[in-house]
Amino acid sequence: MAGHDSVGTGGHADAGFDSDGVPGITFFSPVVLATFVTAFGAFGLVFSEVKATSSVWFNAPISFVGGLGIAGVVLWLVNSIFRKTQSSSEGRVGKLVGQTAAIISPIPENGVGEISYVQSGSRYTAPARDEKGGAIASGKTVKITRIVGTQFYVEAGS
Repeated sequence: MAGHDSVGTGGHADAGFDSDGVPGITFFSPVVLATFVTAFGAFGLVFSEVKATSSVWFNAPISFVGGLGIAGVVLWLVNSIFRKTQSSSEGRVGKLVGQTAAIISPIPENGVGEISYVQSGSRYTAPARDEKGGAIASGKTVKITRIVGTQFYVEAGS
């Protein structure tokens, strides 16, 4: 529609990422806020029926603390589940230096070819150059020496 701008959230407005790139939620997510409101109300109902805590000036602060406690437990539980079940099909390229790869498209002299490597049980391909600018034929095994952007630099095995 014309005139409408939108910001994509991947379909989950209540989830975010921490500094490690692992999904998680914050205290202000709808799930945690709903938990707080529900727990606050439930504690308020229970404490209003107990004679020693029937005064609203006494049971409201206790209910508030109880609601915060339950919401905190839900926050911790959901974030710990996210951390334990998080996996990605995208490999971490920083760990590839020193790993072997196979040339699947020949690297011409001072040119770019293509390598194939396996990481975490998945096979990936990437553009590659010979570290010394030489040519490497298809099918050869090479060692990844460095990665600059999306460009892999390799050297032929001995």
